[in-house]
Amino acid sequence: MNELIKTLFENKSLALLGFGREGRSTYKLIRKVFPIKTLTIIDENDKVKNDEILRNDPNLQFISGKDCMQHIDEFDAAIKSPGIPSNTLPLELKKVRLTSQTDIFLQCYGHQSIGITGTKGKSTTSSLVFHILKNAGVNTLLVGNIGIPPFDCVNEIGTDTIIVLELSSHQLEYISHAPHIAVFLNLFQEHLDHYYTYLEYQSAKFNIGKYQGASDYFLYNRDNETIDQLLKNSVELETQSLAFSLEPRSKTELRIENESIELHYGRRVIKLYDTSQGQPLKGHHNLYNIMAASAACYLSGASTHQISSGIKSFNGLEHRIELVGNYAGIIWYNDSIATIPEATIEAIKTLQIVDTVILGGFDRGIEYNILYPFLNLSGVSNIIFVGEAGIRMKKEFNEYGVGSINFYSATDFKQVVTIASEVTGKGKICLLSPASASYDMFKNFEERGNMYKKNVRELLPSHD
Repeated sequence: MNELIKTLFENKSLALLGFGREGRSTYKLIRKVFPIKTLTIIDENDKVKNDEILRNDPNLQFISGKDCMQHIDEFDAAIKSPGIPSNTLPLELKKVRLTSQTDIFLQCYGHQSIGITGTKGKSTTSSLVFHILKNAGVNTLLVGNIGIPPFDCVNEIGTDTIIVLELSSHQLEYISHAPHIAVFLNLFQEHLDHYYTYLEYQSAKFNIGKYQGASDYFLYNRDNETIDQLLKNSVELETQSLAFSLEPRSKTELRIENESIELHYGRRVIKLYDTSQGQPLKGHHNLYNIMAASAACYLSGASTHQISSGIKSFNGLEHRIELVGNYAGIIWYNDSIATIPEATIEAIKTLQIVDTVILGGFDRGIEYNILYPFLNLSGVSNIIFVGEAGIRMKKEFNEYGVGSINFYSATDFKQVVTIASEVTGKGKICLLSPASASYDMFKNFEERGNMYKKNVRELLPSHD
């Protein structure tokens, strides 16, 4: 990795765009390779210059302020952090070579990487792949959007290490290299506050397979209309494409037949998991995640026995249709990860006896049209709206036409829990599944979910 970085940036003026978690990680590795090279950190927040790891570095320059990103074309190269929205960058860049930590990492380790992306499900699927491989005795690492910058783990990588990379659109946007195995789970409207158009978001995601070669594997969800359309409209990929589907009588390479997840690979049929044993992860949507994870692990050398054992012992992740408990005679679920309407719909379908659902948060401008007819027929009795997105949803829902659902509004999550405890039927479910981002009131969906759980547990008596 050090030699690659020398080759890429020696004798070039270099800027680091953004100094959050990944920006810090990039700085530390670049500084090890170039101890005295002048580096420029470009970040809107002027306070980053006070970061403790920067204080004793005399070879740093800073550009900050609202229009700081307009200066990036003054450099030979720039490494962009995923937290910098693409719509804040200049529309035309003539000089600078814009890259990312992900692209540099894939250039070095792509041949031993499994990359997983999708609007929803990528954390669950990445964690499941890692869990299966780890339990199978494979030397493996889990990095990327899951919270661990790839550069932080460079010293742990050996020639036999399989790296599981959770990849967001922001990490995929400026890549020209790809993982050996790419998994594309789904694609829905999201992050419209970071891109000029929805098509730009789609294109960023599609990069995961665009740069693969003939010896690589591209696993994709054929049931997702947007992915299917992207493939039809694109130049034919060079990789080995393996589609997966839950449609009955599907002829995709990865499908469910005879109560088994089957991989039809060449003339072989490999039974990866017996679905009659039960599904450890709730929901129709998680079957896609299990299918993709099992195939990725098989292609990485795991046996069908190891795959089955790993799936059955996987417990799932926090904030994803997570049972909080029975409090005040009500069953409380936390699905704070649901930042789009499609995820909320899947959660309600999965739990079935949802009486109250909590919607709203930061308004990214995505469309909620599919949510209103679904909710009218879902059996949900109460909706509690929060945030700007909640205000818009309530207004649009009224314009669409409300059936017998009761509407409530709240300003914070203490009020949310209080209202929900009063209106939700005993023995029924109150579900936090907001269909919106969390950035108006919280720094991320985890903080939102934890606040919800804290209020439920502190304000209400337990019936567990």
